[in-house]
Amino acid sequence: MEPNTQQVKEEKLYRQMGMTDEEFEFAEKSLGRLPNYTETGLFSALWSEHCSYKSSKPILKKFPTSGERVLQGPGEGAGIVDIGDNQAAVFKMESHNSPSAIEPFIGAATGAGGVLRDVFSMGARPVALVNSLRFGDLTKARDRFLFKEAVAGIASYGNGIGIPTIAGEAQFDNCYSTRPLVNAMAVGLINHEDIQKGRAAGVGNTVMYAGATTGRDGIHGATMSSAELTVEEDEEFPVMQAGDPFLEKLVMDACLELAKSDALIGMQDMGAAGLSSASAEMASSAGYGVELNLDLVPQREEGMTAYEMMLSESQERMLFVIEKGREQEALDIFDKYGVEAVAIGHVTDDKMLRLVHKGEVVAEVPADALAEDAPVYYKESKEPDYFKEFQAMEMTEPKVSDYKETLKALLGRPSIASKKWIYEQFDTHARRNTVVAPGSSAGVIRVEGTNKGLAMTSDCNARYVYLDPETGGKIAVAEAARNLVSSGAEPIALTDCLNFGNPDKPEVFWQFEKSADGISAACLALDSPVISGNVSMSNEVNGQAVYPTPTIGMVGLVHDLSHTTTTEFKAAGDVIYMIGEADLAFGGSELQQLLDGKITGQAPTIDLEVEAVRQKALLAAIQERLVSSATDLSEGGFAVGLCEKVFASNGLGANVTIPGSAVTALFSETQSRFLVSVKEEHIEAFESTVKDAVKIGVVTDDEKISIKNKENVMLIEGTVEEFQTEWEGALQCLLNLED
Repeated sequence: MEPNTQQVKEEKLYRQMGMTDEEFEFAEKSLGRLPNYTETGLFSALWSEHCSYKSSKPILKKFPTSGERVLQGPGEGAGIVDIGDNQAAVFKMESHNSPSAIEPFIGAATGAGGVLRDVFSMGARPVALVNSLRFGDLTKARDRFLFKEAVAGIASYGNGIGIPTIAGEAQFDNCYSTRPLVNAMAVGLINHEDIQKGRAAGVGNTVMYAGATTGRDGIHGATMSSAELTVEEDEEFPVMQAGDPFLEKLVMDACLELAKSDALIGMQDMGAAGLSSASAEMASSAGYGVELNLDLVPQREEGMTAYEMMLSESQERMLFVIEKGREQEALDIFDKYGVEAVAIGHVTDDKMLRLVHKGEVVAEVPADALAEDAPVYYKESKEPDYFKEFQAMEMTEPKVSDYKETLKALLGRPSIASKKWIYEQFDTHARRNTVVAPGSSAGVIRVEGTNKGLAMTSDCNARYVYLDPETGGKIAVAEAARNLVSSGAEPIALTDCLNFGNPDKPEVFWQFEKSADGISAACLALDSPVISGNVSMSNEVNGQAVYPTPTIGMVGLVHDLSHTTTTEFKAAGDVIYMIGEADLAFGGSELQQLLDGKITGQAPTIDLEVEAVRQKALLAAIQERLVSSATDLSEGGFAVGLCEKVFASNGLGANVTIPGSAVTALFSETQSRFLVSVKEEHIEAFESTVKDAVKIGVVTDDEKISIKNKENVMLIEGTVEEFQTEWEGALQCLLNLED
């Protein structure tokens, strides 16, 4: 028996669901009476941070969300941008952090499944997956377990459904120990006329349910994902929702066929908060109401209550509205794919979400109260003491006695080391449209039936964001854009996954607020609006927050696939150019972490005007087919970037001479820089297009890396093999540690 209405209030049962006293009073005021147990569950789930963005809404308004290409900005399952020829790219990034900290295989797998549903709920066919992963430094057995299982979960789902994973990033730091960040991004393609939205409109139209049956798994998952994690040996967690990629493939194909029917009014996946969020949000967005008969909901467990059915987060489920009288058309489509679909309700004109169970109305709540009218908080923001301290620090050059051994040590750091162990587990060429697979600056997928491509990447240096959130936010956007430009793509829009600690802590909220300022400024400077995204708060373990990690997922348009450019050197004799000079930029750098075991000081500075000019110039040179290879310089600086260009080149080497002080020239993480190679016959045209490019050396065929200074003193010299061995074996070595 569920507790009665009076017990909910007197025993403060709503607190167990994550509601505050004030929120319960707000819910009572919205209803004009006390909410019963089921209604309280609806309010608690949909007013959770994960669903309502109640702390982040005021900050998200800072983002530029419109532009010439934007067809759908934030507010639907995914954002949409025009790519010409009546086609559009559809994409979204989501977090699955809390589930991945508890059951990493299931949590990561269902993260991929959920974001794919966001994309195909818009009527788009998913064409690629991207991921962004953050884990502890892998020296602890628990972190190694979480990492291995999460990667396996992503691979299992993506490979099972037949969507290639073509890009991503993985970084490692002890702040993520036992509290990993698992962010998944999906990209799809659609014709303009096929775009669908999550709307429940038209009085009398039929509300239908399709996909997996509903069980008791994942109940209050949205609430769990809005709270800090405590790590205790006897801790009990909710039953996690498992995913079935093979069923999702069938659901996806059926939904995409249905999306082409004019009988479909609207469609949305049942993600966080399950049937509650899908029904309330679809009704609220359309200005209608919905009545559901829960006796008709397909259930896989006996005796499920209305509360359990509405808050279940069982996977692979969709809710859609069909024009009255045309239900059989939808049923026939789902039957063809072997997917269960049933009518469970209808659209009303009273703007209420009404639930009927066993012949009784068990809940009746205004849909707007659950969705659009959820409480919004303006949190206290306070600059942390550490920021003032770091900003006051004088920038100095670290002392390095052995440049070669330092480079080897950097190449072996898990955030820099080869990620082949990860991406070799993914099917990177499913559907046979992959042009550039993981391992280069960005992944590239062919737009089927055209000579165009979509490039995609994910990026964020959380150390920079911690040291200086506004600057770090700018850099996250700029580096993602540099990855696309280096691949021959014009950056067109981005999605984000904003991962932060507890927003009730003023210092954490300040990090969130300032990083949003930085992201907004970079979006405007680089003409890349935010079209979708996700906020994940309270990423803390026992009160200790992860670094602020506003992950950027960005998509670019390759106008002609012949423009596609990759990282590796292509031929001996090609000339090597550096775009941008190095300066003292070691705060938050890999070198600082290597030498000091911690990060301090000022983050690297960035001039967005310079960034925009360099990106446009390099992209123009690439589109004129003057560039053989390109990469931006990021973690580890120039020396690491040069090595990565050589490692993938199959037998080539590099002989370069660099200007300036050795440590700065080799290892500084100065922003807005690129390393490119150009054929001799293109030198004059390239230099006239990219005016601040400096010739520094040549690609060789001797399989050696030689770096000298202007005085002709050899700074680093060695075979490609000895450097590559450090880079390729580091991650595997850590994963092989004894548990």
